[in-house]
Parts: sequence; C-alpha cells; structure tokens
Amino acid sequence: MAERSPADMTRNNPKKTEASALLTVKDVAALDNCSEKTVRRAIDAGLLQVVRLGPAGRLTRIDPAAHRAYRALRSG
Repeated sequence: MAERSPADMTRNNPKKTEASALLTVKDVAALDNCSEKTVRRAIDAGLLQVVRLGPAGRLTRIDPAAHRAYRALRSG
C-alpha cells in the first residue's frame, strides 16, 4: 500500500485545509497502517508528542514533525 502524506490527506478530505496541517489520531493510524489504539498507546507512553486543543484539552492533534520523529524512533 502506498504511503499517504499529510498533504495528500488534506487534498482528499474537504474538512481539512492547508492551514490545519495537524494530524488526527485516525490520520496517523492510516499513515502507519496500524490501529488508532496503537497510536493512543504510543501517545500514552510518551513516544508520540501531541497538541491538546479545545477548552478541556480533549482534542488530540499530532504535528507532522512529531509524527516523523516517532517514525524515525520506531524504525531504527
């Protein structure tokens, strides 16, 4: 399966704009070909840094640079 870049995901999802380059847990799971639960475990373990948004900090978003760092850590 070909890897999708965050830019590809933005073009294919009308809800996302170029300005909102942050990824969701679902986006990261799709890019890494794993489950959302696996991504959440990485977040809980401190392996993947996130940005918390919203009044209560309930929205979890991942900066593409943090995702690249996580992938580099995982691969080697």
